[in-house]
Amino acid sequence: MTVTAAPVLHVPDEPTGRAEVWLAAVLDGRELDDVLAGEEGVVDWLWTRWRSLASAGLGESDLRSIVLAYRREIWLWLAGERTWTQCCSGLIGRISRRVAERDRAGA
Repeated sequence: MTVTAAPVLHVPDEPTGRAEVWLAAVLDGRELDDVLAGEEGVVDWLWTRWRSLASAGLGESDLRSIVLAYRREIWLWLAGERTWTQCCSGLIGRISRRVAERDRAGA
């Protein structure tokens, strides 16, 4: 079994301008999943900052799956009920666990 060290991910600066656009899109009727995973959405924004995930065997499609599974917390951040640090730290934890699960499974 090969163990892949999970890259150390930082909490990027809060995308306040983008967050306003994403929130407005949802409030205007766009599906949250489309805002998260669509073009210029949350996944695209995060992937540009966390491309090092590829070195741990996680691609953009993996990040998309993780973000979509975390949609409730991201929505709470967009709605102002969570801080960016809380939201992003939790997402980093999920990503780290996903890498560890892959290592245990031998993927």
